[in-house]
Amino acid sequence: MTTPIDARGYAHPSALVSTDWVAAHLNDPGVRIVESNEDPLLYTAGHILGAVQVDWARDLNDPLRRDYLQRGEFEALMSRSGITPETLVVFYGDKNNWWAAYALWVFLLFGHSNVKIMDGGRAKWELEARPLTREVPHYPATAYTAHDRDDRTIRAFRDQVLTHVEAGLPLVDVRSPGEFTGEKLHMPEYPQEGALRGGHIPGAQSVPWSRAVNTEDGTFKPADELRAIYEGEKGLAAEQDIIAYCRIGERSSHTWFVLTYLLGYPHVRNYDGSWTEWGNLVGVPIEK
Repeated sequence: MTTPIDARGYAHPSALVSTDWVAAHLNDPGVRIVESNEDPLLYTAGHILGAVQVDWARDLNDPLRRDYLQRGEFEALMSRSGITPETLVVFYGDKNNWWAAYALWVFLLFGHSNVKIMDGGRAKWELEARPLTREVPHYPATAYTAHDRDDRTIRAFRDQVLTHVEAGLPLVDVRSPGEFTGEKLHMPEYPQEGALRGGHIPGAQSVPWSRAVNTEDGTFKPADELRAIYEGEKGLAAEQDIIAYCRIGERSSHTWFVLTYLLGYPHVRNYDGSWTEWGNLVGVPIEK
């Protein structure tokens, strides 16, 4: 049986809710449940009652340049999703909440801090044989005013990463071991494309994102087990300035969530350019 969230020793246990909690708040008008998946067709096939879909590619990214949506577009997304600045947004999704963490991180860029993740994500909800629906909810549009996008506090850019490397500051590469060594350009079951060079950013520690979750139900491991990985094995410390990266920023959003909310590290940034940018840059250092 999974240890209750409040008993796992997290720095901020309120950043997670259980599937039981979600089931009890399906009709709570102050809560909006958001499903965000790698595969957007999963939502169409069935989702939690009342959940809205946030498509990571369509809804969170600029359609032309590689960047996130702008403030006005974020406000429009929130409005059509029936979300107010006071709404508690609970994210869940496939891949043990990769894209749920990614969406949460983007929401935080615009100052919507009333956010949580459903522990275990879509897999745990299905494992418990909880109901899904194909009914797409429609909520009254809201008048949402967002903050300007904050690209400084939790986001890192390539020049900042290069400065980080030159200063010998810690980086966490959350990709698979094969990607880290340069043997692969993507996870084994995916097309090997997206970067001209394989390897990792010099000095980066290899801590695959999946080590933070339990294999049986996708829930997050207790804090003592997480500290044994990040601190005991890799020598990281809470006071350090840390940058996490993966291939396009979604797996590293997951690790960013673990370090920031579950372990309480105050200075963690996500390099969303990640390996598809670094592995294609001219003149930057790469290690294998």
